[in-house]
Amino acid sequence: MKQPMFHTIYPYLRASKKFPHVWCPGCGNGIVLGSLIRAIDRVGLSKDNIAMVSGIGCSGRMPVYVDFNTLHTTHGRALAFATGLKLARPEMNVIVVMGDGDAMAIGGNHFIHAARRNIGLTVIVINNMIYGMTGGQCSPTTPTGSFATTAVYGNIEQPLDISRMAEAAGAPFVARSTVFHVFELEKMMEKALNKEGFAVVEVLSNCHVGYGRQNDMGSPVAMLNWMRENTSPRSVQDGESSAKIARGVLVDKDLPEYTALYDEVIKRAQAGAMNTPL
Repeated sequence: MKQPMFHTIYPYLRASKKFPHVWCPGCGNGIVLGSLIRAIDRVGLSKDNIAMVSGIGCSGRMPVYVDFNTLHTTHGRALAFATGLKLARPEMNVIVVMGDGDAMAIGGNHFIHAARRNIGLTVIVINNMIYGMTGGQCSPTTPTGSFATTAVYGNIEQPLDISRMAEAAGAPFVARSTVFHVFELEKMMEKALNKEGFAVVEVLSNCHVGYGRQNDMGSPVAMLNWMRENTSPRSVQDGESSAKIARGVLVDKDLPEYTALYDEVIKRAQAGAMNTPL
């Protein structure tokens, strides 16, 4: 008989120490966490060999709740800390969880260069299109025309496409799903965890308090329904234009991983083999 989902999730949580969590009722962050844990369980990663790193924001609380090696860092710097950790301990599975503001604003430069280097990190970017924790300000992904505390007459900026940014910067694996499409999201995360190199999963999520209220989008359920109605699988969109947001694996290619190349540099330096090709 198949065990209920909570039997899978519970052993991965610091349940006796850190709960109840601080996320708003209906927040998509809990869905993301559950999907990630189930993906980790299916891949079969050891808790002792996982390090989860986050920055500041609602998503920044996620490492607090999991029974892994965890690192809660400063705003926008999660990838910088994670890069140092991966270089020091390349055998570890390093998972980085960020929000759209954390990853794409102050952390945008780190994101570009971590992707360019192709360092072996699994990166989960929760995109709720707003700065949720700090007051509902515009983030780099806030849609044009949307309202925020810093755009009371409507946002006049063009939103940044996280997945296209990752692809343009050279990430070998890029995928996008939503907190509505839970089983699809788990499969994306499972593929990302198995990928050698910089693997990005963008997760469209709801902030019904910081974004939904200001834009009359209704309850968490209504915002989940919006994701269902306004996204479609990339396979359906192939060969035709679509106004809907594409879901699925957007990039999947093989490139040399940075820490493996760096290890070769160390060996060459130890052997005194300067000015010879890799």
